[in-house]
Order: sequence, then structure tokens, then C-alpha cells
Amino acid sequence: MTVFGLHNSHEQVHPSELLAAVQKAEAAGFGAAMCSDHFSPWSARQGQSAFAWSWLGAALQATSLPFGIVNAPGQRYHPAIIAQAIGTLAAMYPGRFWAALGTGEASNEHITGDGWPRKDVRAARLRECVDVIRALLAGEEVSHDGLVTVDRARLWTRPDEPVRLVGAAVSVETAGWAGAWADGLITVNQPVEHLRRMIDAYRAAGGRGDLCLQVHLSWAPTDEEALAVAHEQWRSNVFAPPVCWDLETAGHFDVVSEHVTPEQVAGTVHVGADLGRHAEILHGYAELGFDQIYLHHVGQRQDEFIDAFGAKVLPQLR
Repeated sequence: MTVFGLHNSHEQVHPSELLAAVQKAEAAGFGAAMCSDHFSPWSARQGQSAFAWSWLGAALQATSLPFGIVNAPGQRYHPAIIAQAIGTLAAMYPGRFWAALGTGEASNEHITGDGWPRKDVRAARLRECVDVIRALLAGEEVSHDGLVTVDRARLWTRPDEPVRLVGAAVSVETAGWAGAWADGLITVNQPVEHLRRMIDAYRAAGGRGDLCLQVHLSWAPTDEEALAVAHEQWRSNVFAPPVCWDLETAGHFDVVSEHVTPEQVAGTVHVGADLGRHAEILHGYAELGFDQIYLHHVGQRQDEFIDAFGAKVLPQLR
């Protein structure tokens, strides 16, 4: 049975408000949660970007939900530090934490001052990081010399159970590549046929574990308000790779999105006041085979969305 969870967007909402939101979501019937891991928002209009790992400790303590995070080890984060962060949370909250690993975006990673590598180099670097993180979580002492360097690292606090390391992908090619190493796959809402090809590529490459989907949506009491919220908050997020990977600052995203129309935003965000229609869309994703679906209301006000979906949408999906 598909689990429906809440996506917590640190780029958009203050961490204290997000903590209250995820507690409210658990009470409303959401069965899981995940969060973003950004240093920078996608737009000055979004206006936040708290440190996700600090927040996760509070959120795991404040709820009984399982949690995940999408992380990009290799540049902003050394993989040994990410292994330690994963190991600590998983040791404190057994069976409740997973991490999805991806190649990242320049908007977060450029802060180190290092050059932003080509996509193929980033993929190779991520693969090294995955092996380092797995070995550390398994209790090995790790030294590694490659695109990342590790010198005699060992985790002294580790979970008793293995932690799922999920592959983050938006393309069919990357989904197939992740099938060789990942314990699951996570992606974002895209055309149904594209998602089907991603699933097939992942499974054909030996990919195991749950299929997870983050769904961008905008709900409000009227269609007009839902569209206005989506356009105000999410118009900087309509650009396909490599643009979304390679722009470096919120200011860059705001400049290139100046002429994005509400209709263009509605091509990437499910927009509308009709809760029945939202339920139909989410049910369709579940029928594709997604085991976990995380709802991301792209507005900054979360309470009304959680109340409405908890009362009217989640019961239909059960």
C-alpha cells in the first residue's frame, strides 16, 4: 500500500514553522516525511534555507514518522561527515531514517569556491561517496584517494540496522545508473510515460527497494489563488537540466524566471482547488508503482493545505 508523506521545503518555510507543520501532518494522517537539503533558496521570494540536519533531529524527536532527506555528498559535504550524520540519526531513531543521494546543484555547492564539475564527473564523484558512506556505516575504517579523499575514517556511533541509501534521479539514464547501487529510487513528478521509463530503467539495472516520488502541487480554495501561489513561489523552478543544475544564486534564478507565466508553472506543478482532482492525480502515481509519495505544497502557508488534504484527500487514497 502506498504511503503518502509530507515534503518539507527548507527553502520556503522557517524551520520552526516546518516543525509545527510536520507535527500537524502526522496528526492529520500523513504517514511519512522528507525534507530538502539546501544552502540557498531557488528565489529571493522563497527566502529561507535552514540547515536540514539540525532540523531532522528535532523532527524525528517531535514525531513518530519515518523521515528521509535528499543530499549531495562530495563538494559541500565530505562523505565521511554525511555518513556520521546518517549513522547518528539512524542510531537514535532505528528504522525511521533514510537518505537519498544525488549529484547536487551549483546553487548549493558553489559556496566552497571549488569549480562546478561536469555532470559525468559529478556522477563518478557521487559513486565514490556512496561506497565510502556504505563502508563507514558498515563499521569499516576507510581510506580513499580519488575524486574525494578519505584518510583512516571510522564511525564510532553506528545504527544496528542498515540504512537505506536511495538514488535521486530525474532522467531515465540516471535512474538506470542508480539501479546498480541504490536501495530505492526517488524522483519528482514528470509526465507519466517518462516516469514509467525511469521505473523500467531502474528495475532493469537491478534496482531494488521502494520507488519514491515527490509531487509538487498548489492547493487553495480557488483555482485562481492556487495558481497565483504557485507562480509567486515556484516560477524559478520550471527549468529543466542543465539550467537548474548550473545556475549559482537565487538572483540568477530570479532573473531567468522574470518572464515565466503562470501557465508555464502549471506545467510542472499540479494546481487547483479541486481536492478530488488532486486525489485522482495522486492515485494515478500510486498505480504506476510508487511505494512512497511525498506531497509538496509549493506555498509557504502549510496549515490550510494539511487540513484540507488530511480531511478530504488522504481518506480517498486509503
